[in-house]
Amino acid sequence: MNIPFKDLQVGQTACVTGFAKELTDRSYLRKLLAMGFTRGTEFQVVRVAPMGDPVEIRLRGFSLSLRKDEAAALKIELK
Repeated sequence: MNIPFKDLQVGQTACVTGFAKELTDRSYLRKLLAMGFTRGTEFQVVRVAPMGDPVEIRLRGFSLSLRKDEAAALKIELK
């Protein structure tokens, strides 16, 4: 079951299942892929900034901060 990235809580683990069809900026899609967001990649929410944005996640052995509106391009499911 796909869920929105914004609904993830600290400590939850999710898996990338795809990308939003309405993602028209192909250069941004390439950036997400370059950062390691390929189908099947698992990541964990480490912490959230005090105002709720950005979110720090851990994937493929490194930490990455991502804004929730940018992460909306990801289709994810809980693990």
